[in-house]
Formats: sequence, structure tokens, C-alpha cells
Amino acid sequence: HGNKGVVSRILPEEDMPFLPDGTPVEVVLNPLGVPSRMNVGQIFELHLGWVAKELNTIMITPVFEGPKHDEIKRLLKEAGLPESGKITLYDGRTGEPFDRPVAVGYMYMMKLIHIAEDKLHARSTGPYALITQQPLGGRSRQGGQRFGEMEVWALEGYGAAYTLQEMLTSKSDDLAARTKIHEKIIKGENTLETETPESFKVLVKELQSLALSLEFWRNGKKYSIRDMEKEEE
Repeated sequence: HGNKGVVSRILPEEDMPFLPDGTPVEVVLNPLGVPSRMNVGQIFELHLGWVAKELNTIMITPVFEGPKHDEIKRLLKEAGLPESGKITLYDGRTGEPFDRPVAVGYMYMMKLIHIAEDKLHARSTGPYALITQQPLGGRSRQGGQRFGEMEVWALEGYGAAYTLQEMLTSKSDDLAARTKIHEKIIKGENTLETETPESFKVLVKELQSLALSLEFWRNGKKYSIRDMEKEEE
């Protein structure tokens, strides 16, 4: 169901919420992981799993042909379970019932293994993509840190214009600025003139392949990509 279950609490088994018959639940998921992702199918699976357990049967649900809401309610009733699919749980630490019934059932879960230790990565300089001249992506390829739209918005929000310019040009695909930046650091100069990023030139070439011509004008003079490249040289 495209589910990324948000685990609410991690507790010892004896402190987990339990059913009226004393059975402790195994995983507590946060319901806020459902509405925005619109993966409601997992809740139907939860109910059908409960029915299958009680009736000692197997449920087969073909893609796009799963049981409708009314069918699930009928099956829950047949299994002697509440039609809502919810039941009163009891707090494992106090023994008191929770004030609202909770959706309980059996659902297939697979642990997604992401260990922070395996994610550590650093790069000074490294390989660049042949076409865009941007740093490669991914730890295995000694790639750079992705700086996406939302990160751009964050720096814009702080007004960090020069940091943003550096991230998107000299630290990425502005070939001229990339070669000049070392000289600037050695000389202790704080200014850096950036040129046309390589990815923009790739965009222009792609548009030209679609028979769309772009014209660039600066101070009343017409420029081409070739002119820009000559200037940068």
C-alpha cells in the first residue's frame, strides 16, 4: 500500500497496550501516517487479517478487485468482531482502558533497514557527470549532497544569497567559476564572478533539438552560447 508506518512508541512487551483477553499488540502505528499518504488499503488489510485469523482462513485480494467496505463489515460480523474494526485497548502500564476504541488487526510489515552509520558520507571534490557537469549523486559514487528546490527555498528564506549562489554555481556546474574559486581562495579574495551554468547550456541544446531557438541579449548586443563559452575561456 506504499505504507511508511510511523511507529508511535517503542516499549517493553509488558508495557504495550493489550486487548481485553490480555494479548499485547506488537506494533503501535501513528494514524497520522495515513491521511496525507492516502494509503487506506492498509487499514482494510488490517481488518481482513483479523477476520482471517479468527475464521482460520486465507484472504485473497486481487489488484483492483478487493472486497468492498460492506463486504469487510459483513466478514467482521461473521467472525464475531466489531463491525467498525475497532476495539477497546488497555494501557499496559496502568491497566486502564483507553478513552477511544482503536483499529486493531493483522497486517504484513517489513522492516526498512536504514542505519545512520551506513549513511555517513563526505566529499571535497570528486567525479562530475559528463553532460551536466554536476557532481554525481550517491554515497557509492563519491557523490555530492543534493541541493533541491526545498533547500533553495530555505536559504532564500534566510536571505543567504551568496551561499545560495555558491551552491548552485561554483560548487555545482559553473565550470569557469569552479576553476577560478581555487585562485580566489589562495589570494584571499571574497568575490566570485559566476558565469552560465553548464546545465543551462544543456537545456538550450535540448530546446534547439526541438527546433526552438533561444536568443540572449546583453546591453543591446545579441549573444549565443558559443559567445558565452568564448568569454568564459
